[in-house]
Amino acid sequence: MLSIYQLKPRFQNLLRPLVQRLYDRGVTANQVTLSAAVVSVLIGLLLALFPHHLWLFALIPLWMILRMALNAVDGMLAREFGQQSTLGAYLNELCDVIADAALFLPFALLPSVSPTLVVVLVLFALISEYAGVMGPMVGASRRYDGPMGKSDRAFCFGVLGAGVATALLPPNWINPILAVITALLLYTLFNRVRQGLAQASSSAQ
Repeated sequence: MLSIYQLKPRFQNLLRPLVQRLYDRGVTANQVTLSAAVVSVLIGLLLALFPHHLWLFALIPLWMILRMALNAVDGMLAREFGQQSTLGAYLNELCDVIADAALFLPFALLPSVSPTLVVVLVLFALISEYAGVMGPMVGASRRYDGPMGKSDRAFCFGVLGAGVATALLPPNWINPILAVITALLLYTLFNRVRQGLAQASSSAQ
């Protein structure tokens, strides 16, 4: 199933000169990971405190682009400059789901949006990532299968944030869009389990 994650190698090639400069200045992968999570939480708190200032939701698409870049940067620093660590693996997974929750939950405070739907979406985002992490536990690789992986969610909520901030997105469209994202997360969960089982079975033969 097609996912934005499949474009990651090209994205990394564009970022490689920046990664080299960061490494030369002593920046570590864990510092980048933590910084992205902290900024995500701060933006989420800002939106939660001022949900009626809809223009603030323009921060979502702007930050999502930067966050995707930082997610690529921390991975490249870890892999290409010998910074991989057990702590880094924990931070990479935990910070992603914390950042997602912080950035998605403020949408529940919009007058036209179902809070229950947003919370369910966030839960399935967390569960689908957990299913991906479980791959190595069953003899498979870490699963990134789509169609609603981390990068795809960032794109979708970036578009939603832009739509809310500019008032170009009719309020009565938001819940149906969230429902579609949730359905795609359910399929992503199924797909990651299915692909993980298939890979584990193939490796065992």
